[in-house]
Amino acid sequence: MGSTDKPADLETTKEVPPPPKGEAYGSTPPPPKHDHFFVADVVLRFLVFAASLSSVLVIVISKQTVHLGPTLSVAKFNHSPAFIYFVAALSVAGLYAILTTLLSLSVTWKPILSTKLLLHFVFLDVLVLGLVASATGTAGAVAYIGYKGNDHTHWLKVCSTFDKFCKHVVGALATSLFASVLLVLLVWLSTFTLHRKIPK
Repeated sequence: MGSTDKPADLETTKEVPPPPKGEAYGSTPPPPKHDHFFVADVVLRFLVFAASLSSVLVIVISKQTVHLGPTLSVAKFNHSPAFIYFVAALSVAGLYAILTTLLSLSVTWKPILSTKLLLHFVFLDVLVLGLVASATGTAGAVAYIGYKGNDHTHWLKVCSTFDKFCKHVVGALATSLFASVLLVLLVWLSTFTLHRKIPK
């Protein structure tokens, strides 16, 4: 009889009670975790807004009046279509940056919306990056001609006369270039965050 009791004892020892429902099998999904990448996203977008606003303000207040003989000559941003385009593009970028900063901030409170919003951010960030980069290049080309002139076309240097105006333009261009770099970082960050969310 001792030989018949041993298998029964082994069977009872092998039986393991099932885990409580919802504890091991995860019957209720865990609440969405806060994504720390959106904290960096908010900071970068606010910096884009600050850089864009600074560029617009610096070039708008760059007016300079100079006496050239008996006449007065005035240098303003709205005397050049390139600078007008620069102001318009950076204004759009600043408005976009502050709106997306608020949207990105809302994701830190409702993380479930993060994936869809990130996809839209990637598309729009690339679009705004192209706008800011083209405006910076256009205004930079005009500023370079004003600084160096062009002997082949007989375009004269003007920065030797309108030095204050040119310094403002250089400052605005440097700040807009900084905004372009920030937008590149935003595109990388959003793409990397989307890549992390792809199930493996």
